[in-house]
Amino acid sequence: MQKIANEMNLSETAFLVPKPGIHGEYDLRWFTPTVEMDLCGHATLASGHVVLNHLNKGLERVTFHTRSGALGVDNRNGLIELDFPSNPPTVVTEPDEISAVGAALDSTPVEVLHANTTVAVFEKESDVAALRPDFTAVAQLKYPWLAATALADKSEYDFISRFFLPTTGVNEDPATGSSHTILMPYWSKRLRRDKLVGRQISARGGTMYCELAGDRVKIAGNVAGIMTGELNFKL
Repeated sequence: MQKIANEMNLSETAFLVPKPGIHGEYDLRWFTPTVEMDLCGHATLASGHVVLNHLNKGLERVTFHTRSGALGVDNRNGLIELDFPSNPPTVVTEPDEISAVGAALDSTPVEVLHANTTVAVFEKESDVAALRPDFTAVAQLKYPWLAATALADKSEYDFISRFFLPTTGVNEDPATGSSHTILMPYWSKRLRRDKLVGRQISARGGTMYCELAGDRVKIAGNVAGIMTGELNFKL
């Protein structure tokens, strides 16, 4: 699987296998070109789309068994919705760590937090858009996956983000569901709302319709099927 993911050379490649004798349940694993991941949003979204729209048409919900536990994926009025565990971040107070984050981004955030990922909060969307990270320095952080975020300028979105994870062979991920399990509880608390729309402002971009539901984060998005085919490879 790792060799295939390296050959595909995408942020993540998903591999799913049906659970024997259990309708609508699959084992699911995700790989970047260099490592296996514990959680991945957009590859789960794509996997859900394939199951619900191609492998098991008419099924409304699929459950994937993963390194992060059982993850539900539903059809929701034309969107595919993920049901992920919430991962609220905690505020970083250590001056050296805060300074290291600012140096890696060549820009000082107004707040630094972390879960299993560093979160750098900026004052404006334009601050995040202008970031040109030193990926070598990002990879040396205490938590070397880094989400940069701010309130959105456009009224159709509530907050924006970018996500950098150079230790996985992916400098910047185009659209990241897993980071929104961290960003959503943060922004929900700040904005005092349980339903928010996040926009990832990578070059490719992605929109996440998020809902905080207790200790779960629901993340819905659109999926565009672009290709079907066969892989030819030797083990």
